Amino acid sequence: MFDDPIYIVIREIQSSMLQRYFRFGLNRTTSVRKSFVFLTARDAKERNYMKRNRPPRRRIGPNGQLESEGASQDKQRVRLTAILTGLQQTGRVSVETLSKQLGVSVVTVRRDLDALDEKGLLRRTHGGAVSIEPLFYEQFRRDQSFLAQEKHASDEKRRIGRAAAALITAGETIALTPGTTTTEVIRGLPINSNITVVTNTVNVAMELSQRKDVYVFVTGGHLHGEWFSLVGTAALRSLDNMLINTVFIGADGMDATWGASCFNADEAELNSTMMKLARRRVAVVDSSKLGLVANWRICKPEELHVLVTDSGATDEMVAPYMKLGIKVMRV
Repeated sequence: MFDDPIYIVIREIQSSMLQRYFRFGLNRTTSVRKSFVFLTARDAKERNYMKRNRPPRRRIGPNGQLESEGASQDKQRVRLTAILTGLQQTGRVSVETLSKQLGVSVVTVRRDLDALDEKGLLRRTHGGAVSIEPLFYEQFRRDQSFLAQEKHASDEKRRIGRAAAALITAGETIALTPGTTTTEVIRGLPINSNITVVTNTVNVAMELSQRKDVYVFVTGGHLHGEWFSLVGTAALRSLDNMLINTVFIGADGMDATWGASCFNADEAELNSTMMKLARRRVAVVDSSKLGLVANWRICKPEELHVLVTDSGATDEMVAPYMKLGIKVMRV
């Protein structure tokens, strides 16, 4: 007989609210009385120790081999990324095709698609899935200037955006200047990578509202209507003491002598501030912008680390940037 506290656990109801302990004069062995299991404190401690030190769950892989739960999650993460990449390229994927490409069963593919659908990253259809259309406020749809920029060199901008997004690593804080090409960057963000996005653009914030796996920081400031961007003193102050890993710079002009530039003074000031706070600076512009100069400079060309443009840029067009030590990517 001893005076250890014991736990009463109701078998049928797994609820901590119903667990109580009392002092009984019982021996230290576990006793069963009808629907109750009586555990001494020592027995409970031993059981918790066994739970904490239990080996990871293992499951059967596609080749009939045992694999740990962690390895299974890593494989799923790779599959989800591959599915989203396929969607970004074609806009539509099928269960059968994905099953063959990924080497998994159609049941696994359907489960992956359902998981992405729940996260708001795609829309399930019969036999597959389609990409979600950009979330536009009605006013965006009525703005002819905005829509014209969206349609201009859209394929090139899409390729540039995906290539730039591939440069992002897990855990980064990234910033984007206003523009349709930088918008394509956020549409290619990797999933479940703990990414923080700093933006002063309303339409970018709206699109990212569908991404539950991305933390979005929107600057303050007053609204500059043409590009739905926030500018001014409040926007600048909101960036104080912020460390940005990578900034993606869109521009109205990109010149090897003048640098990246735009037509609005307020935007140039804010974009320049983002650039100075960033450890890595990536310009994303289509080839039609190369050689152009706008009124207000965002940054000097030698302050850039990477230039991502489309395959329409000739060797002659990119040579001056390469001479400055800028890495040039043509996609």
